[in-house]
Amino acid sequence: MDHRAVNQAERINACNSPVLQYCGGGVSPEMQAPKLLWVKENLQESWSMVCRWMDLSDWLAYRATGDDTRSLCTTVCKWTYLGHAHMEQWQESDSRDMEACGWDNVFWEEIGLGDLVEGNCAKIGRSVAFPGHPLGSGLTAAAAKELGLLPGTPVGTSLIDAHAGGVGVMESIPDEQFKADLPDEEAICHRMVLVCGTSTCHMAISKNKLFVPGVWGPFWSAMVPEFWLTEGGQSATGALLDYITENHVAAPLLSNRASSQSISIYELLNKMLLSMSHEQNSPFLSALTQDIHVLPDFHGNRSPMADPKSKGVIYGLTLDTSEKHLALMYLATIQGIAYGTRHIVEHCNAHGHKIDTLLACGGLAKNSVYIQEHADIIGCQIVLPRENEPVLLGAAVLGAVAGKKFPGVRDAMKALNAAGKVVNPSSDPRVKKYHDAKYQIFRSLYEQQLSHRSTMVQALQ
Repeated sequence: MDHRAVNQAERINACNSPVLQYCGGGVSPEMQAPKLLWVKENLQESWSMVCRWMDLSDWLAYRATGDDTRSLCTTVCKWTYLGHAHMEQWQESDSRDMEACGWDNVFWEEIGLGDLVEGNCAKIGRSVAFPGHPLGSGLTAAAAKELGLLPGTPVGTSLIDAHAGGVGVMESIPDEQFKADLPDEEAICHRMVLVCGTSTCHMAISKNKLFVPGVWGPFWSAMVPEFWLTEGGQSATGALLDYITENHVAAPLLSNRASSQSISIYELLNKMLLSMSHEQNSPFLSALTQDIHVLPDFHGNRSPMADPKSKGVIYGLTLDTSEKHLALMYLATIQGIAYGTRHIVEHCNAHGHKIDTLLACGGLAKNSVYIQEHADIIGCQIVLPRENEPVLLGAAVLGAVAGKKFPGVRDAMKALNAAGKVVNPSSDPRVKKYHDAKYQIFRSLYEQQLSHRSTMVQALQ
């Protein structure tokens, strides 16, 4: 969520390097190249002292094993490493532990970070491996002592946290419902994983590389080996619900009431919405928000507009400060987030994907209203995994592969993923008609914003 490097991202994108086509057409300020450029320009003393730049997950693996092999996941998804160049070397050598051949040195020099490619890219990774590749000789003696584990315990090359969630749920499909109609290699390409937390990541894979403007990727083998990853996202989802809720005047009273019932404020709000729907004789719960529309870009738009300058919009404010008004604001914000996910799904499908099933994990996936609204708005079944912490399960998959319990990540996923509840969209045609109308308003709010932004730019010239 760190957007300090917006200006650096704009300058990098202006160079039109070929690497940019593999991150949705341009780097995001949330990616490492603009962040590194920001550090170099603003913290020069720190910059000169650093011997390695690493993602957290690569750092943990290095700290545990002493092996500075980086992950295809981190380097491809956030550092502009070209995984398909890596693929060509891998196919020729049949080795999954190789020199890092996917860095574009010209790109780093063009953007003013040529010092990062010195010494065969020593500061950003000389070797890169598939997720789950066993690192070094396993846990070092020092790391084993700190962790209370045995020296030599296998450690696999890492995944970014959300991508571990993708590995932890993507095969969590009930056999009898979803797997019979399509070949396995094709069926998995019809799924999108929503990793729903502070922000939301949208993970879909394909056998062929699909370029989707404004959506990160295609990233080769960055999550599931030998598949291209498309990664959408919303920069603030759980964080936005917290913001909307906590800044409402009725929040302290509701928070106290929730605490007295030993439930979260969101569980209490869900109960209130059900009661309000009955009291107002609403045709369905979603209809409570017919006068409130939310564009959830309070922290920019990660995809598909790829506009970090986008702002949030709430249409339909009144002087109401009641608890019921907070419940309506909460529901309208959930809907705005779901319309954003619908926009991402439709945009991906318009550029070659065939997504028709969603799988959800993370904290927000445990919120029944949040998941039902997403199912109704997107029109897809949503499968929830049996495992309560699928990000941890994804990490366990990597350990199991590193420990040679399974021949590969896909094998481990199939063995360890399991489906839980399946949430279906409403069969009431009125619900679809309602959300189609609100979705059009949602789309118009951004278009109006662009027009207003242009008007103000002209006014200041």
